[in-house]
Amino acid sequence: MSNINVLDAIKSRASKRKFLDKEVSREIQEKILEAAQMTPSGANMQPWVTYAVSDKDTLSKVGSSIIEHIEAGGDVDQHIQYYPVNWVNPYKKRRIVTGAGLYKKLGVDRKDTQTRQDMWYDNFRWFGASTVFFVFIDKAMIDNAQGALIDTGAYMQSIMLAAREFGLDTCPQGSTTEYGKIVAKELNTPDNLALLYSVVIGYEDKDALINSYQPERISLDKNVTFI
Repeated sequence: MSNINVLDAIKSRASKRKFLDKEVSREIQEKILEAAQMTPSGANMQPWVTYAVSDKDTLSKVGSSIIEHIEAGGDVDQHIQYYPVNWVNPYKKRRIVTGAGLYKKLGVDRKDTQTRQDMWYDNFRWFGASTVFFVFIDKAMIDNAQGALIDTGAYMQSIMLAAREFGLDTCPQGSTTEYGKIVAKELNTPDNLALLYSVVIGYEDKDALINSYQPERISLDKNVTFI
C-alpha cells in the first residue's frame, strides 16, 4: 500500500492504456470495492451493480464479441447514450485536441486508419489488464430520471481513487457503454440491468509510451464561478 493522500490520488490518477499481465488479487479488489461502497447516493439508493471480472476467458469472450460485431459492420448496441448526439464547442474541440494529442505522441498519422483501428480495439482487449469492473445500473432507476447516473459516476470515481492506494492504475471506458448490450449478453446479466461503464484496473506498464500521455485540463476560470 502507498502513503498517497487524497489530493495526490486525484492529481496522479490518469487513464492508462497499457497494463502489465499481473493479477490484481481478490483481496485488493474487495478492499477497493468496499471503500467505493461508501460513495454517497440520493436516499442511500446505492444504485450500482458491479461485475468484477478477472477470468481471462470471460474477458476475452466479451472483448472478442464486441470486435467481431464491429468487424461485421454492426452499429453501437447500447443501453445508455453516453456520448452527445450533437457535439458542440468547446466540448467538441476538447475531444479533437485530446485525440490528436494522443496520436501525435505515438507518431500515428491521421491517415493511418489501420493503426487507429487497432488502438480502438485495444479498449476491448482491456489494454492487457487482468481485471475489469463492469458497472451496471437497474433500468428502473434511470426511467425518466438521472440521479442514479450521477451517483454511479461518483462510485466509479471512488473506485479509481481507491485504486491509487494500492499502487494501481485505471482506465474508465465509455467505449464499452456503446456496446453494453453485448457485454450484458456475454456476462449473462439479468434483463433489468443496463451497462453504464467499465473500469480497467491493474498495474501500469511504465515503459509504454502511450501511458506518458496526459491531456491538459482547462483552468478554473473556464468553468468555475466564484461568488
